Amino acid sequence: MYLRSQGLHGVFIGSHAVSEGVLTRHQLQNGPYVRVLHGVYADSSLDRDHLLRCRAAALLMPSEAVLGGRSAAALLGAPAPSYGDPVTVLVPPGTKWTGPVGVRVHTTDFSPADVALDEWGIRHATAARTAWDVATLETTATAVGVLDAMVRAGLIDAGRLQAMIERPLASWRSARARRALGMVDGRSESPPESWVRVACALAGLPAPIPQYQVHDGGRWLARVDLAWPEQRLIVEYEGEHHFDELQIVKDDARLDAVVAAGWRVIRLSAADLRNLTEVVARIAEALRESAVAN
Repeated sequence: MYLRSQGLHGVFIGSHAVSEGVLTRHQLQNGPYVRVLHGVYADSSLDRDHLLRCRAAALLMPSEAVLGGRSAAALLGAPAPSYGDPVTVLVPPGTKWTGPVGVRVHTTDFSPADVALDEWGIRHATAARTAWDVATLETTATAVGVLDAMVRAGLIDAGRLQAMIERPLASWRSARARRALGMVDGRSESPPESWVRVACALAGLPAPIPQYQVHDGGRWLARVDLAWPEQRLIVEYEGEHHFDELQIVKDDARLDAVVAAGWRVIRLSAADLRNLTEVVARIAEALRESAVAN
């Protein structure tokens, strides 16, 4: 009945559609439907994003499971992983479900207080539980990028993160989680900014100030992604929006004014972030040159 009332607009389990007589197997395989996960299909008009994969996984996971980690963070409003990244599902000990390809199952204890429902009725981890799982399951750079976004969006505050850092009981990967939690800064406005900050921290470089306001003689010049004011060094990440013709002109003029005021600027693109070791080396060299000059 559900499938008939919905007219198959949305996400559905293919075998259910066939058994209810809404579709034949031939129509399912050759119609305008996208296979999202094994056995789960979606209307082709829906965006193929990570949230679609979350909805598909929710149809398959057992009733005691919840979406967690980066997937739960995406449901809460943080930047989502790509469509091809696995959906993270938390299951309690004793649950044998392993999920299809495209789902990462993590067995862990969690309480009813750790569970919430979204607008689709999907069970997912709360923001606080999600923050801990992200810090535990992901690399430090990825975790900090997600956690920065969660703090910036007001999903969790710095005080709650500090309480997690100060937990007296050790647990699986707790040291790794605390390291990520200790690097969180909600002023960062994009994951690339967070990744560069983490790379610098792990390399032992001084911490930059995110979203720094640059002034010269009392005149405001620009707000920049990352800055080391004492060394008068700036790092700017230029995402896809930068390459809009009008935006390029505005950004160039803004940074030209900053350089004229005596600042050094390192401009990064997505291609640069594929080699963060090289990015850190460039920043370290610029910091050394600034120290010598001063």
